[in-house]
Amino acid sequence: MRKILWNQLGAAVDSLELAIKMCPEKVWGKKKYFQEFWYITYHTLFFLDYYLSDSDKGFKPPKPFTLSELDPAGVYPPKVYSKKGLLKYLEFGRRKARKKLKSMTNQKLFKRCGFERKDFTVAELMIYNTRHVQHHMAQLNLLLRQKLNDAPRWVSQTKIKL
Repeated sequence: MRKILWNQLGAAVDSLELAIKMCPEKVWGKKKYFQEFWYITYHTLFFLDYYLSDSDKGFKPPKPFTLSELDPAGVYPPKVYSKKGLLKYLEFGRRKARKKLKSMTNQKLFKRCGFERKDFTVAELMIYNTRHVQHHMAQLNLLLRQKLNDAPRWVSQTKIKL
């Protein structure tokens, strides 16, 4: 089960990485606006990190990222994040996912997750997280198709071992 979850979450993260690398500066965006490529990427990575945590209590993203995504007022991050910075955050999320799944037992996978608003097992939260990444990948691919008439190839399974 751990390998299956990793193969699919890893594929979603690999897809996101391909999209980030494909995105030229003219498409990346410079404004604090929810439909900018950079912002959709940041939002996706933030929640990848968040849902890979053991619970919603005490979560802190790595610096320079903030908790702005959890603000109910819909506050934007303090700045437009760079491609380089978000690729580092992507690698942080990838390592966090692998570490979490490596340490998982079947018993832990089927325990309730530590997120108050999600009545999920840990396994279901991993699938939810994968779906969230893939949902935003569709948005990013649409932006790339509209602006470049191109998008990354489909990744069916990650090649990175658990």
